[in-house]
Amino acid sequence: MRIAILGAGPAGLYLSYLIKRRRPDADVVLVEQNQADATFGFGVVFSDRALEFLREDDPDTVAAIVPQMESWSDMTLVHRNERVVIDGVGFAAIGRLKLLQLLQARLRSVGVEPQFGRAVKSLDELGEADLIVGADGVNSLVRNTFAEEFGASVVYLANRFAWFGTSKVFDTLTQTFRHTPIGNFNAHHYRYAPGRSTFIVEVDAATFVGAGLERMDDADSRALCQKVFADALDGRPLISNNSVWRRFPQVSNARWHHGNHVLIGDALHTAHFSIGSGTRLAMEDAIALNRALDEHDDDVGAALPAFEAARRPIVEKIVRGANASAAWYEQFGDHMTFAPAEFAMSYIMRSGRIDIERLRTLSPRFVARYEREQVT
Repeated sequence: MRIAILGAGPAGLYLSYLIKRRRPDADVVLVEQNQADATFGFGVVFSDRALEFLREDDPDTVAAIVPQMESWSDMTLVHRNERVVIDGVGFAAIGRLKLLQLLQARLRSVGVEPQFGRAVKSLDELGEADLIVGADGVNSLVRNTFAEEFGASVVYLANRFAWFGTSKVFDTLTQTFRHTPIGNFNAHHYRYAPGRSTFIVEVDAATFVGAGLERMDDADSRALCQKVFADALDGRPLISNNSVWRRFPQVSNARWHHGNHVLIGDALHTAHFSIGSGTRLAMEDAIALNRALDEHDDDVGAALPAFEAARRPIVEKIVRGANASAAWYEQFGDHMTFAPAEFAMSYIMRSGRIDIERLRTLSPRFVARYEREQVT
């Protein structure tokens, strides 16, 4: 069986590893346009229990990755220069490049060497294959080739964000909101390695234009963000790595497979970065597709519909929450009229996936503060 996988992000790397581990005789070809050590951005974050979803079936991969992760049990919002701690909301993070390197090592352990630095312009270049997997991200060649057949849709949100890093280390995942004379700013920041943190700056469309960010080069926009968040950064500089201002793409597909082609990860769906589930979703897609192939004796015609039937309800539930979260961020300036604790409650309820009674159990100290301030 020959399987061609396009894209060596977490989804493509992990799927290649799982298939080759399960079926050593398979010819697994993994193609990636970037070099092995290329990455964009800094750390990636996992919500809740990090990689626990892998532990039962793949303890070796968990053992390789978890020691490299930073974790914490609370999160913090800063609004009107006041800190609000939301207890019991845990996350873990790892450098994106470190994660890719660890997954590359797992893949090589089963005898597959990815083809890095190979830009594929047409799927014909992949040759004959029993299965072609599009794990090639938001700008997926596989999806774009069969856009009509997949019922593909890409909708861009209005807010802009730039993915920076910093040497300032943060105790928790923190959201810092700033209302300034030139507009509304928000920073998502968290540590992902010793001495390193991700620092994503987000602005609404009006601020992007009004602050002049659309006309600034990298150095000027970075300097402006450093000024806005100088106190949060303790005066430390922001670090750039292809830190261009982007609009978040909401990718969806009416159908997940066409013929012997199938999509996974960001090629198939995106989940707004505010919920910390994108990488996990990608790796879980790989697990589900490999499981479907195994359960159907690698009969692609039977496995692909089974993969979609089993996985779609799970993905759609998470994506609905992510889209609700994204909608809250699209209007974050409006929410900033709330007092800090009320603002934090609006934030924590934004995805519609939690109610006050569950939150009372999960975050008792935060709920106690919120209710106390509501009374006063």
